[in-house]
Amino acid sequence: MTTFHVLTAGCSTNQSDAEQMAGLLKQAKFELVEKIEDADVVVFNTCAVKTPSENPLFTQLDQFKKDHPYKIAVISGCIAPADKQRLKDYSLIGTKQIHHIVQVVEEALHDNVLQLLNHDEMPPLNLPKVRKNPLVEILPINRGCLDAYAAFGKGKKAQGKIISYPAAAIVEAATKAVKEGVKEIWLTSRDAFGYGSEIGTDLPALLKQVVQIPGDFKIRIDMGNPGHLSKISAKLVEIYKHPKIFKFLHLPLQAGHDETLKAMRRSYTVEEYLQAIYLFKREIPEMNIITDIMVGYPTETDDHYWGTLEVVRKTTPDSINISRFGPRPDMPATQLPGLPEEVVQHRCKVLTDIFHNASKIQNERWLDWKGEILIDEKGRESGQWMGRNNSYKQIIVEGDFKLGDMLQVQIVKAETFDLRGKVVS
Repeated sequence: MTTFHVLTAGCSTNQSDAEQMAGLLKQAKFELVEKIEDADVVVFNTCAVKTPSENPLFTQLDQFKKDHPYKIAVISGCIAPADKQRLKDYSLIGTKQIHHIVQVVEEALHDNVLQLLNHDEMPPLNLPKVRKNPLVEILPINRGCLDAYAAFGKGKKAQGKIISYPAAAIVEAATKAVKEGVKEIWLTSRDAFGYGSEIGTDLPALLKQVVQIPGDFKIRIDMGNPGHLSKISAKLVEIYKHPKIFKFLHLPLQAGHDETLKAMRRSYTVEEYLQAIYLFKREIPEMNIITDIMVGYPTETDDHYWGTLEVVRKTTPDSINISRFGPRPDMPATQLPGLPEEVVQHRCKVLTDIFHNASKIQNERWLDWKGEILIDEKGRESGQWMGRNNSYKQIIVEGDFKLGDMLQVQIVKAETFDLRGKVVS
C-alpha cells in the first residue's frame, strides 16, 4: 500500500484542507503515516502569507531531496500558485483544487508532473476528512480574498477572488459534524467578515442559522478584515452574545498609523479599528481579542511605530501575533528601501515586552473565575490537559481526564500565555 504524510503550515483553513486531502487519499486506499520517513508521498501544504512562513518551504524541499531522493513531493496550499515558477518541477495543487489531490498524487507516482492551480473551482464541503482533533470541525465558509493585493502578501494571488459557500451547505456540514461528536466548530476563512459579500448575505445571517443546529457545541469564528467588519459590526456583536459562540475575536491591526496602513494597502483606518474593538469590549466585556502586527514595514517611521504602541495600549489585546516585514520578489513593498536591522530588532523587542505585559494583565482578570471548560487537547506534560472556557481562553488542568470531558474549574494562576485551573465540585 502506498503511504503518505501531509506536512501543514499556516492558518486553520490550511489545516482543514490537510484534513480533507488526507480523507480523500485514505478513501482512495492510500495509507496515512505519522512520519515523513515512513511515507512514499509527502504533501507539503504551504502558507504564503508572509516571508517567515514561506521561506522554510524551500529549505525543507532542498533538505527533503537530499535526505529522501526517491520519495515524491507534492506542493499544495498558497505557495503552489503564488510561486509556481520556482516550483515548476513539482506537482502542484491550488487551494481551490484540493478535491483533485488523488489525481495529482497518482500522476506523480507515474512520474507525471500535474499542476492544477485554477481559481474557478470550489472543493465541496462534504469531502471525507481525517480530523487532527476528533472534537474540532474546521469548516471553511469561503475561499479567496475580497480586497485587492496587499503590498506585502500573496493572499489574493494565491487564493483568487472571494467565493462564499452557500449557508445551506455550511449548515449541512456543521450538522453532520455535530452528529459525529464534534464539540467545536471553527468557521474558518482568510476573511470571515467578507463572507457572503458576493452572494447577497453576510456573516451574522449565517451565524443565526448555525446556532440553531441542535446539539452541545460551540462556534469559533476565524480572522476577519477590519475594513469589512464596520459594515456588519452592529449585527455581529449581537449574535456574538449567543451562548454557542465563543467570545473570541481575531482582528488584525498590522500597523497603528493610517499612513502605514495605506502603504500596506489595508482597507481601514486606525479609528475604524479602535471603534470595532471598543464596541465589542463594551458589549461583551469578557471578549478575548487577538491581533496581528507587522513591524519594520519600509515606510514605518518612529511616529508610525509609536502609533502602533499607542493602539496596543488603548486596546490591550489578549494576544498578538508579531511578525517582521520581509521582502518578497514580486510584491510592491519589495521595491522600497528597507529599515536598518537594528531598528527593526529594537521595535520588535519593545512591542514583544509590551505584549507580554498586556497579556499577563488580561489573564490576571480571570483569577478566581469559576466555570465550565471543555477538555479539547492533551497537554505537553504528563497528566496535563488543556481546555477552553466561553471566551476561548486556554486553561491548563492536571488530572486523569480525556478529550471531551466537561469540567467545573477555578482559575488559580495566571501565566503570560495561559491560565491554570483546579477542578472544583
